[in-house]
Amino acid sequence: MSLEPKNVTVFMGGPGSEREVSLASGKAVIEALESLGHRVTPIDVVDTRPEIPAGSDIIFNVIHGTWGEDGGLQGYLDSISQPYTGAGAFSSEIAFDKIATKLELTKAGVPTPASEVIPADGKTQPSFAPPFVVKPPREGSSVGISIVKTEEEAVAAIQEASKYGDELLIEAFVEGKELTVGVLDNQALPIVHICPEDGWYDIKNKYPWMSGEGKTQYFCPADLDEETTKKVKAVALKAHQSVGVEVYSRVDVLLDADNNPYVLEINTIPGMTASSLLPKSAAATGLEFPQLCDKIINLSLETRLS
Repeated sequence: MSLEPKNVTVFMGGPGSEREVSLASGKAVIEALESLGHRVTPIDVVDTRPEIPAGSDIIFNVIHGTWGEDGGLQGYLDSISQPYTGAGAFSSEIAFDKIATKLELTKAGVPTPASEVIPADGKTQPSFAPPFVVKPPREGSSVGISIVKTEEEAVAAIQEASKYGDELLIEAFVEGKELTVGVLDNQALPIVHICPEDGWYDIKNKYPWMSGEGKTQYFCPADLDEETTKKVKAVALKAHQSVGVEVYSRVDVLLDADNNPYVLEINTIPGMTASSLLPKSAAATGLEFPQLCDKIINLSLETRLS
């Protein structure tokens, strides 16, 4: 039983492409909070001005992607003085935009793959030679992302990514280990090594329960030497801080063959099921999933009410 039961409203679902993932996160968070004695009201959000139950101490936001993670929801809740979990409106807006994140990382001296921005007009071709990565700048869960190995693949990749916005981020491909680092209360958590059994960590390998395809193994803490571990954690924490993210995040990193880390992106509303990557990382420190959810609430209240 939590020492301070609270009235927690869980926002999940949302209008974006990650709706099903968000509903899974919401269900897990609800069960975790109820196990600690919190009074929980779940809301499946379908519009951008949801009604908030009277007496809500805090909104636990697990709406991944559009509106929930891009600063839209945060700005709305700020305007009505309703406390909520996680990053604020400004840092959410930057972290959700891969182009804006790149600018902040570069400014702060955080290593990140070389990149360029091109219009999603179907005519402009990147100056990069393959291999490279094509990314819509404002989608999560690897939606619209393609790794291009040949010139022929580039046309289809650009066409697919162009469905999601007016600009595309073209990023140099870095061969290496896929890692992710949870950050909680300005501390880097143990590193998770992500090992898809086939291909890369795309939406199929992230969420095999959605498609019945894909499979990934996870190792936490990652099997890295002490020096590399410190280096990866340091760049992840610096990335988190460079964007000014409050409370918690999950920072995705590629580690090349020479043990050089490159930050890819910062997730301000990472997956929140008991088997998701941030909870895996927290559990490796002894912080189990219900206690992680409770800590996020308490840290967020300190941040919003200070």
